[in-house]
Amino acid sequence: MKSFLTEIKQHFGDGNYEGDQFGGASGHNGNGLPTGLPNNFMFATGIECSYPTIDHGKTRRDLLAECDHYNRYQEDLGLVKEMGLKVLRYGLPYYKIQKDPGKYDWEFADLAMAEMQRLGITPILDLMHFGVPDWLGNFQNPELPVHFAAYCEAVAKRYPWVRYYTPVNEIYVTAKMSARDGIWNEQLKSDKAFVTALKHLVAASIMGTQRIAKHRPDCIIVQSESAEFTHELRAEHTFEVQMQNKMRFASLDLLYGHHPEGDVLNYLYDNGLTRREYDWFMAGVPPGYQVMGNDYYGRNEKIMLPNGEIVTSMDVLGWYNITRDYYQRYKKPVMHTETNTLGDKQASTWLWKQWVNILRMRKEGVPVLGFTWYSLIDQIDWDKGLERKVGTVNPCGLFDLDRKPRPVADAYKMLLQEYGQITIVPHGELFEITTAPATLKVEV
Repeated sequence: MKSFLTEIKQHFGDGNYEGDQFGGASGHNGNGLPTGLPNNFMFATGIECSYPTIDHGKTRRDLLAECDHYNRYQEDLGLVKEMGLKVLRYGLPYYKIQKDPGKYDWEFADLAMAEMQRLGITPILDLMHFGVPDWLGNFQNPELPVHFAAYCEAVAKRYPWVRYYTPVNEIYVTAKMSARDGIWNEQLKSDKAFVTALKHLVAASIMGTQRIAKHRPDCIIVQSESAEFTHELRAEHTFEVQMQNKMRFASLDLLYGHHPEGDVLNYLYDNGLTRREYDWFMAGVPPGYQVMGNDYYGRNEKIMLPNGEIVTSMDVLGWYNITRDYYQRYKKPVMHTETNTLGDKQASTWLWKQWVNILRMRKEGVPVLGFTWYSLIDQIDWDKGLERKVGTVNPCGLFDLDRKPRPVADAYKMLLQEYGQITIVPHGELFEITTAPATLKVEV
């Protein structure tokens, strides 16, 4: 019997068929450095910008200053471009910009933003990163949402070309470290203070997003939140630890209008959330295109031993399993918004392990939009959560503080060369890139 291939050869030739180059057997496989096209997966890094206060407000930790970014911002942004990256998580120093209600100092912000624009870097603009201006006090201040909303609007008006925002970085961690663990800012250690900080931070994020959307109805909000879990190795689980594993969702529940479990809601009510405030949070998802960013460090995941001792588990579940819990809960597009290790030697292996997690998530059809190695340069004192100003260099950056590349920079470049042109979702090209606002009040 004659083969159909004989007929095809006679009519179309021997391979390399005309038209097949448009995505067939000879179509593009996704390798090559990122192009910056809207459908590209977002490979990113970030510049560490935390600025909480310690010593009961007497000492401000400003990592942009401590890592010398204010003086070397052009060099640092040049390193982003040199890496082949198109996307940067970048935090403007909120505490330095909003000097008083209605009064702003844009001097440094204008320089940095102009340089990013010149280099063709897309910023995911981080507007509050663990601290507030001195005149606002701390996260117990009920005026925070109003003043922060004014700041967000001022930023959106000043930089109308910016579309991506993280209004409030790691809401849960901010509230926990400041009001329950007693380490930053108000340095309180009570459930009531924690709930107060939590509701003020979520409200600030919602009001800030609304102000941004006034000027960019097509804004993309990348909410960066810590992916946490504690394994309790006891035959009978305790209420406290199980509550911790439920409370990790509290910030996103309030932000995304998702009803928490009954015992979490009772806890919130018992510690100062009013029914009127709760109904306000449940009114709907904030405007803009919402992306759920999950930050994952090995130290986020803990094991509680039978004797009560807590040890770091270093990815027993990993980013994939923990983030999958968040995705199943909120059904929003996902981004891996932060990761690193505090040791230089393990960093490259950790990078590849995180990428394996992302590939696994994508294989299941979950829309993972991007990945971030955080941060571009080494950090200081994060091994002690910025609690004490010692000056310990944490070798977790793509570059050290002399701006010399670490081995993980080469590993990231290799990853970019191999996967840099994959689409956000398979065949992401079919989705129109639009400037139209998001219109759904709720996800259906």
